Amino acid sequence: MKKVIYLSLICLLSLTAFGQNTKKNLPKNIIFLIGDGMGVSQIYAGLTANKGHLALERIRHIGFHKNQASDNYVTDSAAGATAFSTGKKTYNGAIGVDATQTPQVTLLELAEKKGLATGLVSTADITDATPAAFIAHQIKRNMHDEIAKDFLKTDVDIVVGGGRKSFDQRKDGQNLLDSLRSKKYQVVESLAEMNAIKQGKFIYLYAPGDPIKISEGRGDVLLDATNKSMELLSKNKKGFFVMIEGGQIDWGGHANDTNYAVSEMVDFNKSIDAALHFAEKDKETLVVITADHETGGMALLGGDMKTGEVKASFITKSHTGQMVPVFAFGPGSEAFQGIYQNTAIFDKMKSALGLTQK
Repeated sequence: MKKVIYLSLICLLSLTAFGQNTKKNLPKNIIFLIGDGMGVSQIYAGLTANKGHLALERIRHIGFHKNQASDNYVTDSAAGATAFSTGKKTYNGAIGVDATQTPQVTLLELAEKKGLATGLVSTADITDATPAAFIAHQIKRNMHDEIAKDFLKTDVDIVVGGGRKSFDQRKDGQNLLDSLRSKKYQVVESLAEMNAIKQGKFIYLYAPGDPIKISEGRGDVLLDATNKSMELLSKNKKGFFVMIEGGQIDWGGHANDTNYAVSEMVDFNKSIDAALHFAEKDKETLVVITADHETGGMALLGGDMKTGEVKASFITKSHTGQMVPVFAFGPGSEAFQGIYQNTAIFDKMKSALGLTQK
């Protein structure tokens, strides 16, 4: 009898310990970084240009995702990002809706329902496909005015990107920035003003449409917005979810412009590095880095790690159907190893944050 009681106590203590360890392995926050158009070649080209190193080298949990759209072997950013944001395969051009054009709740919306702080940051137009898929529900990605109006339907805390004209130069004459001010948003007019914010919700639309290239003087807006997002969103005791996009790696691929793609990759690396530093110190943050697809079919023909020279060629001005890598760091990162559908990234992040769709 004593032996039975003893064994029962051991089992109970083991189960308790297991439960505690499992809880410790769940993150409080998720930083989701998307390098639009970033395949393995873009990553290695960026590593070469950065004199042989990228922040991604610090990550040990790595996988690949299969990114086909519901209607096409080669996905676009809208279908790819919607798979990440909703866990549903959909057709190219869809924003936050499934293949039957039915709106689907997004990860950002689920995070808000749980009381988490949320943010969207991009080097593209904020109403463009990737950021739009986390906050809007429209049947076509080119419905920028309608997508902008969807921003009024959420309580996202931080919004940084281009696309101001969809908010204050609209066909319907409405000024959505005034509407956001009425919802207690600070409408930021400069990078210095953004960096000075200490608390509260804000929106910073730093270009009328698409922002300029990093090589043309965009500056550290992506890095600064990444740091400001982590600073402010982490004030929420329940945690946060933020999506940060290096949107113009894709544009370099479309242009078959090696220097364009590589310089945007190096700029994106700064935000990855900042996110990893935050997670290393915080211990409660899961960092997930991936791409929606590869762009250009980039092939590396030569390079020099010492000088940063990269020689590349492209096979298309469009997207390709390649699998793209997924990197994960922090509590819960083990779940991102292996090969899986792009929709599984939604499932893995949702599970990590303990979100429900009820």
